[in-house]
Amino acid sequence: MGDNINSRTLLVVALVGIVVAGTVPMTVAAQADRTGGTVVVEEGETVDSLEAFGGTVIVEGTVTGDVSGVAGDVRIEGDVGGDLEVAAGSVTIAGTVEGDVEAAGGSVTITEAGVVGGTTSIGAGTVVVDGTLEGDAEIGAETIQLGEDASIAGDLRYGGDLQGNTDAVAGDIEQDSSVGVDLAPTIQPIASWLFAAYALALNLVLGAALLALFPRFSDGVADRVSSAPGRSGLAGLGVLVGVPILLIALAITVVGIPFSIVGAFAFVLVVWLGIVYGRFAVGAWLLSLVGVGNRWLALVVGLVIGAALGLIPIVGGVLDLLVLLLGIGALAVGLYSHWRTARKRDREPRHGVGPDGPTID
Repeated sequence: MGDNINSRTLLVVALVGIVVAGTVPMTVAAQADRTGGTVVVEEGETVDSLEAFGGTVIVEGTVTGDVSGVAGDVRIEGDVGGDLEVAAGSVTIAGTVEGDVEAAGGSVTITEAGVVGGTTSIGAGTVVVDGTLEGDAEIGAETIQLGEDASIAGDLRYGGDLQGNTDAVAGDIEQDSSVGVDLAPTIQPIASWLFAAYALALNLVLGAALLALFPRFSDGVADRVSSAPGRSGLAGLGVLVGVPILLIALAITVVGIPFSIVGAFAFVLVVWLGIVYGRFAVGAWLLSLVGVGNRWLALVVGLVIGAALGLIPIVGGVLDLLVLLLGIGALAVGLYSHWRTARKRDREPRHGVGPDGPTID
């Protein structure tokens, strides 16, 4: 029996891994250790592509495809076969980028050894070009410095204060104050992934605290979702719609403004609890399908699947809303039942035996 449970557990974990792998972009790096805030492709190492977030991102080896990332410091000292799209406090290109470059940062530097094979689009506070740009360049910055060793084979459109060796530009030079760089396509998927990972970590901490402090109540929430999903969902809808209306009504009375403010904070907490409990309940239900009844594994399964599905446009949002309604509803019903039980217990006389005979507490 134990072997069957272990195999089923491994099966569920594998399914979770497949879901995450299919919906969350992978971060490829030569170094497995990224806890120090540094992502490195070592010299002599070759990877297919790199999507990274860290305090420092360094490419000393070879990336045959594209490089994109958000970091405090980005340094390209090796070879990039595709495009480079980064946002950082400082960006330094001292290697070769065969494709296009789109960079945004406090400062961007292309050193004497730096080569860009495609077009260059930069938006920064300060830009220094002392290397070779084999295509056109669009640079928007407060200060743009062209070094003596700079070489721009195409045209240069710029916005800001252009200084230095303008003879380095083989094509036309055009001033355009609107020149900048739009890195939304680069930053958005990375930011979405980071937010999902951060939210997952917070939800895991909250969920673990709930299971440790209120194990029976948590199991009851999961049971209500699986046994009466319709009732839980309707209760959740009532809470999600009714509470904000009540808070607004309190605020209108002026006297009730302090209560509405406190209530708003409490409502936000309830929504968060509903998300965690809803996903926990879904995880428990999925595990029950394969005969596994481990609440801790259910928490991990539910939260990981919820985080992964949340990255799917439209469908993920709809599923999240449904899970939220189930979680808030089951939580509300559980709290109400607990309140009724406690109230009934308080009203019932408690009989005991004292030294002088029967007494009523």
